[in-house]
Amino acid sequence: MIKKILISQPKPSNENSPYYELSKETGVELVFRPFIKVEGLTAKEFRQQKVSILSHTAVVFTSRHAIDYFFQLAKELRLVIPEDMKYFCVTETISLYIQKYVQYRKRKVFFGSTGKIDDLLPIMVKHKTEKYLVPLSSVHNDDIKHLLDSKNLHHTECVMYRTLSDPFTEEEIKNFDYDMLIFSTPTGVKYLTQAFPDMKKGQVKIGVFGPATAKAIENANLNLDLMAGTKEYPSMVSALKAYLKKENGN
Repeated sequence: MIKKILISQPKPSNENSPYYELSKETGVELVFRPFIKVEGLTAKEFRQQKVSILSHTAVVFTSRHAIDYFFQLAKELRLVIPEDMKYFCVTETISLYIQKYVQYRKRKVFFGSTGKIDDLLPIMVKHKTEKYLVPLSSVHNDDIKHLLDSKNLHHTECVMYRTLSDPFTEEEIKNFDYDMLIFSTPTGVKYLTQAFPDMKKGQVKIGVFGPATAKAIENANLNLDLMAGTKEYPSMVSALKAYLKKENGN
């Protein structure tokens, strides 16, 4: 029986969040507690990479953090982002977040459906003449670079924000009484294993978003009980709803 779930992301600010609806429907307590914190690079730090934002015609966003820090840096650098800049996002949810900063026009915003860069690639190939800028975290691999290289796309990767651990307090470790943990990034899994090095497979149920996070769970030799970001369950809420129905019968 699942009674209490720890979700490793910030608490939703929208009171109509589907997470709150899910909690109300199922009676399961959802606790939001990020395992990581993200901070943007300063303009001075970014300049050291010698990347010209305005020499690009399109930006590839893999997360809302990337959107926030892209526009934050542009403001700090006193850049005016051109009206015709195109935006390519790994999900529709991320693409909609862009309207926090610019007017949303379908002709310049494109998105994939699975959250994987592979799914976005065919759309990018249709816009082969664009010069793509890819804002990344300080914690990243070269998968995106290799994929774009394989299609001969003109692109530049750059770090715009850094990912740091948000350590658990002794009190939090002592009162760690969750039936299930939910992760959306491989980095969150890494920090879990650092905080709880003795955690055993099957000790707690684990759900993840996306294949990279699933791989991190496998590498940590922990059990994977639920996976979102798939065709069947594109969102974590839809995956959790189905899982709780099976586990708790609600």
